[in-house]
Amino acid sequence: MRRLHILRAAGATAALAVILITGLFTSSRRAHADDGDSEESKVRQGFAIAPVPLNLAGKDQALVGLGSYIVNAQSDCDACHNAGPGPNEYLPNGNPYLLPPPSGPFGGRKIVNPATYLGGGRDFGPFVPGSAHIITRNLTPDKTGRPEGGHTFAEFLQIIRTGADMDHLHPTCTGPVNPGCVPPPFNGALLQIMPWPTYQDMTEHDLRAIYEYLSAIPCVAGPPAPDPRHNDCQ
Repeated sequence: MRRLHILRAAGATAALAVILITGLFTSSRRAHADDGDSEESKVRQGFAIAPVPLNLAGKDQALVGLGSYIVNAQSDCDACHNAGPGPNEYLPNGNPYLLPPPSGPFGGRKIVNPATYLGGGRDFGPFVPGSAHIITRNLTPDKTGRPEGGHTFAEFLQIIRTGADMDHLHPTCTGPVNPGCVPPPFNGALLQIMPWPTYQDMTEHDLRAIYEYLSAIPCVAGPPAPDPRHNDCQ
């Protein structure tokens, strides 16, 4: 009888241990899912930090939110894809690099300039004197609703995966260096300066999210036509 009681007590202890371990494991998994690294938290944060109104009609909202998080919190795409630093990137009272009052205008909150947001136009200058200037492209949607001047997702994927410059704005010079080309050994058929060799390793899911977000932001017209960087908003 004593042996039976001991066995029963041991069994109860083991069962309790299993319950406690299972509970701790489940709690750990739940805590990990809610610790701020889940995709759901990134989607929420993406919507919270989007600096412009978003057109969500017909969009996958989860992808839009995730894309905003990647574009605005991880990749800082607007740092290059606007007309230049200072007032082109931020509004005067929202420029975090400026002094606060009474010495400067910064109001204590970063405010992106919506008129230039991801509209391109940053001039990185020529590779050598007299060669083509490398200027960032307009990433906003055109009248088709597709981003980067109307590129399909398949084209966008090819651009990011391979660096292909589908606008052909600065081919490699085959003769004397001139403002319409870049000197060899630079490959003018590929985007220069843009860090696609890094972005090419992103998952297709994340790249789809970026594309969906760029489809939801307002159009920025860019330079007037016939400049090849002009974006037809209507």
